[in-house]
Amino acid sequence: MSAVPDSAVRSEVKLAGSNAPPLSQVISTESPTRSQSSAELRMESPAGLGSASATYDITPPLLFKRQSALAAMFFSLRATAPAAVSILTLYVLAELTGTASTDSFGAVTIIVTILSITLLQSPRTPAAELITPRRVVALGLLTRWVALLLALLAIGFIAGYPPADSYSPPIILVWAVATPALLIPSLLIIDEIARRVLCRPKNGRNVVFAGYNPASRQLAARFARHAELCMTVKGFFDDRSAQRLDATADQKLLGPLSQLPEYIKSNAIDVIFIALPLRHIRRVQDLIDALGDTTVSLYYVPDVLDSDQFQARVGEILGVPVIAMRESPFYGYQGAAKRLMDIVIASAALLLGGPLLLSIAAAIRLTSKGPILFRQRRYGLDGREIVIYKFRTMTVTEDAGWIDQAKRNDTRITRLGHFLRRYSLDETPQLFNVLQGRMSLVGPRPHAVGHNEEYRRLIKGYMVRHKVPPGITGLAQIKGYRGATPRLQDMQRRVHYDLEYLRNWSLWLDLKILLLTVPKLFKTDKAY
Repeated sequence: MSAVPDSAVRSEVKLAGSNAPPLSQVISTESPTRSQSSAELRMESPAGLGSASATYDITPPLLFKRQSALAAMFFSLRATAPAAVSILTLYVLAELTGTASTDSFGAVTIIVTILSITLLQSPRTPAAELITPRRVVALGLLTRWVALLLALLAIGFIAGYPPADSYSPPIILVWAVATPALLIPSLLIIDEIARRVLCRPKNGRNVVFAGYNPASRQLAARFARHAELCMTVKGFFDDRSAQRLDATADQKLLGPLSQLPEYIKSNAIDVIFIALPLRHIRRVQDLIDALGDTTVSLYYVPDVLDSDQFQARVGEILGVPVIAMRESPFYGYQGAAKRLMDIVIASAALLLGGPLLLSIAAAIRLTSKGPILFRQRRYGLDGREIVIYKFRTMTVTEDAGWIDQAKRNDTRITRLGHFLRRYSLDETPQLFNVLQGRMSLVGPRPHAVGHNEEYRRLIKGYMVRHKVPPGITGLAQIKGYRGATPRLQDMQRRVHYDLEYLRNWSLWLDLKILLLTVPKLFKTDKAY
C-alpha cells in the first residue's frame, strides 16, 4: 500500500540557526523518577514549569500503511478548517443582518481571509496535532484567534474599515465569540475522528531500536504513550547483556546487533531507529551497510542528549545536513519576539514606576554620601563585558578583583539599602539596561567579573549561561537561588537552572517567570 506523501504530514527542515525544531521532539511533563539518568532528566521540563515549555512536534513524516488517501484528506481538512470556519461564520452573520451586499463586505472578507490563513494556522504539523492534548490545542487556537482580532482592530482603526453603518459593534462581537465557539469543537472532532479511523493497529509500523540507551528508551516510551503515532516497538538490539544494561520487563532485548538484519527480514519490521553513540560512528556505517539488502526505513537518533548541550536541533546549510549541538534559543523570529517583549514591558514599567524610581533616588541622596547609581562591570551576551546599573545600597562601590558578596548584617549596607535589597528595588535601574539591549527581563543573572573568572574554573559549563543576554530575574531566582551563594553547591544549582532555562526557553516561560517573581520578592530570606 502507498504511504501518505511526506509533504502532507511533515514540517520542513530549515537552515541551522533558523526556526528549526528541537531534537527532543516531545517533551514530557511527568515528574522524573529517581531511576532516570541525567540525560533523561534534561529531556523533561523544569519542575513546576513543564506546561510552559512542553512541545508536541513531529518533524519526520508520519506514514500509514493503509488509507493514505483518507489520511491526506484529513491533513488537508485540518489545515484549511480554521480559515474556512472563520470566513463562513462572517458570511452567515452578514447574510442574517443584510450586510453581505454592502460595498465594504468584500474588502472585510479579503482582510479576514488573509489574517485567518496567516494567523490561525497551528505552528505544529497536522500529524503533531494528533498527539497534542486537547486542552493545549484549544488554548493555542484561542490565543491565535485573539491575535487575529487584535490585528483586525488595528487594520480597521488605521484604514477606517468597516464603516459603522455596515458592521455594528454587536455584530462584530457576535462574530468574535461565535467563531471560536464553533471552530474549537470542530477541530477537536476532526482530530478525534482521525484518531479513530487512521490510528488503528493495522495502520501501524513495527519498530526496533539498534542501541539501548537513554535516548532510545525515551523515544520508545513516548511511542508507547502515544498510540496515535501507530508505532509498535518490538524491542531493542544491543551487544551488551540484559543484566549489564539493567533492562526492564517492558523493554525487551532481542539480541546483539549482528542478529538485527536477519530479524528484520523474518519479522516484518518497518522502521529501525539507530541509537548508537557518535563515538561508534563506524559501527553505525557498518550496520547501515548490513541493512542495505532490506527495504526497512532507517532513522538515526543522535546521542546529543547524553551530553551537556542545549537547543540541539537538525538543520541544513546549502544542502549539507547539520546538527546544532549548542546554540542560542533566540534565533529567528523568536529572538525578535523576546526583544519586542523586553522593550514593551520595560518601557511600561519605567513609565508607571517613574515616580517610585525618582523617590528612591532622592532618598539615597538624602540619607548617605556617594553616587545614586552604582555602576559595575559584569559579563553579558557571549561573555562580553557590560556595565549594569543599580541603586547604590552600600557605603562602598567595589568593581575590581574578587568582590565579597553581601551577607546578613553586612556593615557595608546602608539603612535604606537593606530595604531596597530586601525587595530587589535596587535592581530597577536595570530596566534601562534592558532598553539598551545589554540585558533582558528574564535570563541568567549577571555576576561580577571577579566571580565569573573564579566560577568558570570550578563549575563545568558555567560560561554556557552567557549564550543569552543576562536577565533581571530568571528561573534560578524563582527556584530559590537568589542572593548570595556562600557555598559552591549554591552556585552549581543556580547554574543548573540557568542551563535548564536555555534548554526549555519559550516566551510563555518568560512570562511565567515574570509572574512568579513578584510573590517571590515577599517570600525570601536570602536577600540582604
